[in-house]
Amino acid sequence: MLEGLITLQSSHGPKETANRLAASVRNHGMTVFSRIDHAAAATAVGLDLRSTEVLFFGNPKAGTLLMQSEQTIGLDLPLKALVWQDESSETWISYQDLAWLAKRYLLSPAIQPTLEKMCSLIKVVIDEAAG
Repeated sequence: MLEGLITLQSSHGPKETANRLAASVRNHGMTVFSRIDHAAAATAVGLDLRSTEVLFFGNPKAGTLLMQSEQTIGLDLPLKALVWQDESSETWISYQDLAWLAKRYLLSPAIQPTLEKMCSLIKVVIDEAAG
């Protein structure tokens, strides 16, 4: 696996997993900003791609606190989760580890409490979607 990437297997198919993820994000007070279906885009140009959908989500208040610490983290915000299907038809959710991002962007230690809350919430959201 790639450094800074967390991947969890889902008990559901890709479309249901993506829908469950969107619902969980909303149920926890965050916003789904966008959903991009890469497989549909591939089909539109005559190419094949197993189910691959990315959801952009977050909470502007929390994200702003991170950007106040280091504005360039905005390159990795809003948060993203990729729901994808492997060659064995298993469904997975992959997302960036916020603790890894904090190290990458050298976030101020003062932001640690916010970061810990965000990490915990994202884990809950992903677990709900996959479960």
